[in-house]
Amino acid sequence: MIQPQVFKANDIRGVISGEHPEWDLDGARAIGAAFAAAFGLEGREFVMGRDMRAGGRELSLAFAEGARGQGASVLDVGLASTDGLWFASGHTHLPGVQFTASHNPAAYNGVKFCLPDAAPITPELMARITELSYVELPPVARPGGYREDDLLGAYAAHLHGLVDLSGLRRLTVVVDAGNGMAGYTTPAVLGPLDVEIIGLYTDLDGSFPNHPPNPLEPENLVDAQRAVREHGADLALVFDGDADRCFIIDERGEVVSPSVVTALIARAELAREPGGTIVVNTITSRTVGEVVAAAGGALATSAVGHTKMKAVMAAHHAIFGGEHSAHYYFRDFWGADTGMLAALHVLALVGRSGRPMSALAAELPQYEASGEINSTVSDPKAAMAEVAEAFAGRGEVSWVDGLLVTSVDWWVSVRESNTEPLLRLNVEARDAGTVAALRDEALSIIRKDRS
Repeated sequence: MIQPQVFKANDIRGVISGEHPEWDLDGARAIGAAFAAAFGLEGREFVMGRDMRAGGRELSLAFAEGARGQGASVLDVGLASTDGLWFASGHTHLPGVQFTASHNPAAYNGVKFCLPDAAPITPELMARITELSYVELPPVARPGGYREDDLLGAYAAHLHGLVDLSGLRRLTVVVDAGNGMAGYTTPAVLGPLDVEIIGLYTDLDGSFPNHPPNPLEPENLVDAQRAVREHGADLALVFDGDADRCFIIDERGEVVSPSVVTALIARAELAREPGGTIVVNTITSRTVGEVVAAAGGALATSAVGHTKMKAVMAAHHAIFGGEHSAHYYFRDFWGADTGMLAALHVLALVGRSGRPMSALAAELPQYEASGEINSTVSDPKAAMAEVAEAFAGRGEVSWVDGLLVTSVDWWVSVRESNTEPLLRLNVEARDAGTVAALRDEALSIIRKDRS
């Protein structure tokens, strides 16, 4: 069973438990067969991983059964963060499949796909998987094989080879794994370093008993903020469920904007490779563009989403990219996103500078931001059109990734979510008063009753 709504723009994501599941083991088996057929994997191998969510092992094995029936062989790496699966794809040069629902609630599970070397899946391939999932594909004469391997150690070694971690002062670091995959990867990656780790919720538990696995929501950062203050830590790393995103908390217990993190890593990468290209979203802070320009780099813009970011990274041979949601992309990591590598860069910057995280952030150009504000809207396109009409004549309007209105001192962005029935509002300006006024004006339009 597969309900159509589980097929998203770039992946599969849906409820697997409760009274109204949206897909099940039979659905996973059908999707596995469709994946193998769409990718033309008869006689070829792909790599498969899963996070700690309930049903992950059973769903992945059912998927593998369907794929093997179409002649595809499976390299199962077992438990893996999503960036661990990207690594596995790059390391083996195989297409990849990761079972995860990222930051979604515990009732969800899903599938992310990639081409060999962690390259993004195309819209055409995603559409083909969707179509073939509803076709009863006859099994081929010679089914594919199945083998297992553990690549966690190789993943950690690869990350260590991408950052200069020598000569750092000893740091005290809070790691909030949120009962997600960072609880699995942190010992392998950070364990060998001269770092005192204060772990929060490092036990793997797909029911997420302590807080939801979404660090984009401020309430899910509170425990890490408190721990930083209580322990006098240098910073905190807060990961989402599948550990491909990482939020940073400074030594004061304050959240560091992902745009600030992007700017700091971009500056460091441009010092290593002058003139390189950095990729951002339309809703990334202007701070990043100013820092990149000052460092002699070039800026490229992508729509939100890991498949789109990866494609722009590849097109520009970009050295680094960052999203407002704390996804960070590295050319030396096959252009894919990895929260743990971003964390290592931040540790290197703080450990080598001798200054606290807040001081590094304070050096950068300063802007005020609303943060991402989500609204459930019955007619998202009508709402965006009304916001565009209200702001007409006050700034430059573009529709590259939803609605973006840009003025000299501010911008307003309204976009549809790729994974949830939401409109997402972001506002940035030079002062908090302007942010508040623009935010309230846009929200009054977005949330008005259209019945």
